[in-house]
Amino acid sequence: MILMIFSISMVTMALSWLIMTITSFLSKKTFSDREKNSPFECGFDPKSSARTPFSLHFFLIAVIFLIFDVEITLLLPIMITMKMMNLTQFISLAMFFIIILLVGLYHEWNQGALTWAM
Repeated sequence: MILMIFSISMVTMALSWLIMTITSFLSKKTFSDREKNSPFECGFDPKSSARTPFSLHFFLIAVIFLIFDVEITLLLPIMITMKMMNLTQFISLAMFFIIILLVGLYHEWNQGALTWAM
């Protein structure tokens, strides 16, 4: 049984290595053309850089939103566990997660990460 699993895994690794090698050889560009590598803007040379300045503050707000969003998705299964726990365990677990969320929100607010300054 172990020999069969080992042989199947070796065949799978060899096959994936072979496919990766073949695709790397087939996807190589043999020549580089200046016109093909330049950005396209209605057939003319671009007037300005394609890279616009990025607001770091907007990025931080987005990361904070994602963190709190993940924490809220951790709160949703607590409702399912309500049937498996008694009331005091449920309230203490729910309050623990909510306190963590509120402390994180207070910290971000105190640090000024939530104020949008121009």
